[in-house]
Amino acid sequence: MADSPDKNKEDELAGTEQPFVAHLMELRDRLLYCIYGLAVAGILLAIWPGPAGLIDLVAIPIRAHMPPDAKLIAVGVFSPFFVPLKVLLMAAVLLALPWLMYQAWMFVAPGLYSHEKKFALPLIFFGSFLAYAGIAFVQFFVLDKMFGFIQHFTPASVAATPDIASYVESILSLYLAFGVAFQVPIVVMLLVRFDMVTIEKLKAFRGYFIVLAFVVAAVLTPPDVVSQLALAVPMCVLYEVGIVAARYFSKHTRAPEESADSAQP
Repeated sequence: MADSPDKNKEDELAGTEQPFVAHLMELRDRLLYCIYGLAVAGILLAIWPGPAGLIDLVAIPIRAHMPPDAKLIAVGVFSPFFVPLKVLLMAAVLLALPWLMYQAWMFVAPGLYSHEKKFALPLIFFGSFLAYAGIAFVQFFVLDKMFGFIQHFTPASVAATPDIASYVESILSLYLAFGVAFQVPIVVMLLVRFDMVTIEKLKAFRGYFIVLAFVVAAVLTPPDVVSQLALAVPMCVLYEVGIVAARYFSKHTRAPEESADSAQP
């Protein structure tokens, strides 16, 4: 009796199994590569523009709404030292983000089938791009509008001189919130790709997602209308982008046997 096609089909992962210790060694190597990448990015940023230059860069949105000669203040004793280092570390992580994501990809790639590798690597770099887009949106649009809105309510008898540590903490939380929220298309595409939800159900869920987006924005952003709208509206737009992209993404990243099954009547 002839063997069935399934038995004759070679497993793409055959022979790639590794013992647990080998996985630990590989994980250690990837973590070390991540640390090396962060160190290189940190050194480059320390040389130019330097911690002081980075502080000046992130302070541009709030300085634009302060009196010409006004400066941010450092209330804490160690704030002039630790705050620039925190900003430098944040900038190093952002600069090295594609490298960090690539190391994550290299760790999981041996356990993926060829059709899975087709979408894993593009998704990693697309996710990095969306994170950059979210942070840039905060830096060049949200902060300026938010501080302009807040400054509008500041009494003339009050001198707004924010603390640099408090300011950095606030913008870091916004960077994180927008960087994560801008991953909505990735989440939508993966949900459809792994058959956890259909595109029709995503369309039907659209109204609920709008409400969810505004709830998330209210929780993650400061209590002002500008920043909440600036997060909720892009999330709704990106949800629609994810629905459109999911149709193409799911169709072109199926396993060969899945595509053949779907083609049968």
